[in-house]
Amino acid sequence: MKIRRILYPTDFSEASKAAMTAACEFADKFEAELHVLHVLHDLASLMPFTAIAIWTDPDHINEISDKAKHMLAEIPDANWSKGKDVLRKVVVGNVAFEITTYAHLHCIDLIVIGTHGHSGLMHALLGSTAEKVVRTAECPVLTVPSKTAPAIDIAPRNPQSPILD
Repeated sequence: MKIRRILYPTDFSEASKAAMTAACEFADKFEAELHVLHVLHDLASLMPFTAIAIWTDPDHINEISDKAKHMLAEIPDANWSKGKDVLRKVVVGNVAFEITTYAHLHCIDLIVIGTHGHSGLMHALLGSTAEKVVRTAECPVLTVPSKTAPAIDIAPRNPQSPILD
């Protein structure tokens, strides 16, 4: 499998920084184009009823989009991207849908996406964009955790037990 185009979707969070590092390393290794995508949340897509419409001032959307474009222009940094093929895009919509649609339309060979590591109630309420992308993308998806999760010791320590030594 030849990797010619890599998509790195970012929400500008700390969680997405680890994914950026991985995306850049893969782009270097395969001499691939790097596509950097930011999706502005479409608030209407978050509403439970399709009949509910949310009016948003177009000037406000343009202002947010312009700010996102300026932020995208700086990632990856100029030292890495100098002389490389980096395409940057801001779109509005349902985040997971827009990521997979962009990947399809641009013949992306690999998506490198960060995970926030939400669990429990936060995961139930927000869902996982990375999980939705993994389930619906037509190409391989590499998920990169924001940090290595600490080991959790669930067994109580018993100094008399030779098993737990």
